Amino acid sequence: MSGFVYIVGAGPGDPKLLTIRGLECIQQAEVILYDRLVNIELLSHAKVDAELIYCGKEPGKHGLIQDEIHRVLVEQAKMGKQVLRLKGGDPFVFGRGAEEATILRQADIPFEIVPGITAGIAAPAFAGIPVTHRDHAASFAIVTGHGRPEKKQDFLNWSALAQIDTVAFYMSIGNIAHIAKSLITYGKSETTPVAVIEWGTTENQRTITGELSTIAQDIQLHGISNPSMILVGDVVRVRDQISWFIEKEHELC
Repeated sequence: MSGFVYIVGAGPGDPKLLTIRGLECIQQAEVILYDRLVNIELLSHAKVDAELIYCGKEPGKHGLIQDEIHRVLVEQAKMGKQVLRLKGGDPFVFGRGAEEATILRQADIPFEIVPGITAGIAAPAFAGIPVTHRDHAASFAIVTGHGRPEKKQDFLNWSALAQIDTVAFYMSIGNIAHIAKSLITYGKSETTPVAVIEWGTTENQRTITGELSTIAQDIQLHGISNPSMILVGDVVRVRDQISWFIEKEHELC
């Protein structure tokens, strides 16, 4: 007897930004595998007897490695259970949801994909920054920026990215100096505005703004850490006009 797996995006942090379908999946699941960036408040909607399995991943620490997550998903579903794979943001935006769906298909286990609001759009919105704008940006890219050239992991097309009006970098705080240098090398102005949004959409949100040439120092000065979104482009200038969310006060480190 085969169960069913729901691969669900939990949204960017604020629990109210979960979709209605996502909430339904939490409420009916018998087993929930959840990530580090999932707001724990969402688990309060689970069944009292639901099994909760932490799968969080952070630098140097993994709750479960990806192969183990695959094994648990298949094992639990084959026991006939309703299984929920709950991920921060959207499961198909740097969430490895496609890999998990492929494993389930290979195991003949039925599944459903439930999209979520991704942080690359939501965090800037809460910071008062639109990723597109009639006067500032007709193109938008989302990029994972943690690849390091010294480890031969940098596969980004920097010449192409330098031509995009707005670029949102995920998982990039530790690599910001390389990102800024690469964009400038391939044509972005040193004075291109940059915003860094820490814990976007949550009560702990902090936003700093600066320029491409100095943003690495700004991040260090303000003690900004992960999880944070980095947004590069002229749209950052709009923040002065439409900033609306009351943020945590900045404390210089």
